[in-house]
Amino acid sequence: MQGGSQHQFVTPRPPQPAPLPPAAGQGRRLWMFAGTGEGPGLAQQLQAQGWRLRVSVVDPAAGKPYEQLSAVEISVGALAGVGALRTALEEAEARSDPFALVIDATHPFAERIHTTLQQGCAASGTPLLRLSRPPCRLGPGCTVLPELAHLSSLDLSGRRLLLAIGARRLPEAVACTAGAVHHARLLPNAHSLQQAMAARLAPQRVACLRPTAEGSIEAALVRRWGIEVILVRQSGGEPERRWHRLAARHGCRLLLLQRPEPGSDVPALSGSELLRDLAQWRPPG
Repeated sequence: MQGGSQHQFVTPRPPQPAPLPPAAGQGRRLWMFAGTGEGPGLAQQLQAQGWRLRVSVVDPAAGKPYEQLSAVEISVGALAGVGALRTALEEAEARSDPFALVIDATHPFAERIHTTLQQGCAASGTPLLRLSRPPCRLGPGCTVLPELAHLSSLDLSGRRLLLAIGARRLPEAVACTAGAVHHARLLPNAHSLQQAMAARLAPQRVACLRPTAEGSIEAALVRRWGIEVILVRQSGGEPERRWHRLAARHGCRLLLLQRPEPGSDVPALSGSELLRDLAQWRPPG
């Protein structure tokens, strides 16, 4: 899931084959909200521990990697709000097949989703755990920006700037860097194109594509456009490390929009910590 989009609740698509009946797996069921590359591997390891899974993703393309796993409920769509989540959790409880926990494995910048999951789980009494990506070591030529508005203090006049921060704040980023020559890498959807048009970006300097695991397409864009400065989100993990490597390889200045501080009331665990805790989980009482 990507941060900033409006979410609707969608009934999960029935999996093939069907999940275990409640009596066979009572109390060993998880609901994972996914939006990062770590999700499919985490889901596979949770299944190996004996967990039954429902996985929520924002669009069909994001759900493709999970189709390779057996007996996984895949919910494609978005979440309408706290009430929809609470209702879904309580309905599962009423059917005697409750979710033992909810896992927030969405993007570190998906603040609206974080808040919705936190409030919905609290309202239904369902424990919530958050997957935390490890921070990346900053190399030379990197600048961390506490807020997007700090862009206006940088002299980027005439510099070829690649914006790879998602669509929601694209117009704001363009407004804060009025003198730069703007380029953007966006996800291939209607909202992204609308935001690019709202920011008045030249069509030939907009690329709508999905990130690649090895960063080859991003590297090709940097070369083709002669990019000098790259703005990305400080998302941590391998996605951020790819940008560090790419910037160093092509001699680009890397600007990182500082990631939001996670709330202290939701346990934030690394992938290994999450798997360790869930391997030791026992039903209450």
